[in-house]
Amino acid sequence: MDAHTGHRRAVRLLVRRAILRHRGRRRDRHSHPSTSIRHNRLARFVANGLDLAAGTGWKADTNFNVRFQDVPLTNRRPDVVVYRADTIDIAPTRPEHVLLVVEVVSPGSETTDRIVKLDQYAKAGIAFYWRVEQAATGIPLVYTYVLDPASGSYRDGEVFTENIKASVPFHVEIDLSTL
Repeated sequence: MDAHTGHRRAVRLLVRRAILRHRGRRRDRHSHPSTSIRHNRLARFVANGLDLAAGTGWKADTNFNVRFQDVPLTNRRPDVVVYRADTIDIAPTRPEHVLLVVEVVSPGSETTDRIVKLDQYAKAGIAFYWRVEQAATGIPLVYTYVLDPASGSYRDGEVFTENIKASVPFHVEIDLSTL
């Protein structure tokens, strides 16, 4: 077994464990703690920056579901979604409409955002995934991932602190120090 195969097995095992832990929780929406004001502000701030930079072909928004499958019904509600502008009135939004998803990690969502969603979004074919970690310094860290079509999994992209200066999926600059 080569190192790559061993790593993939370890990731699959972590994903399975996280899914089993998640299934054991209550399914009702009100059993999960709500996100913090800082979390919501950060998501909106990133969405606004992406929306301005995206041009006419793409839109960035918060607070709506992406439908992964109809039966059994499987939705995710990423913190930020960059989607094709021509699909704004199509419901539900499907992964093929989506270019980039952003998750802002909160206490209690670490495993889901770092492992489970990373795997789910890649399997759905979403080209880019950004994970925003709220650092103790108050300035977030942004980890970017790019889908490798050959393997169907994400490879590590750039990591940003204070200023996002990304060239993919489009040129965008967001100054996180002004939050």
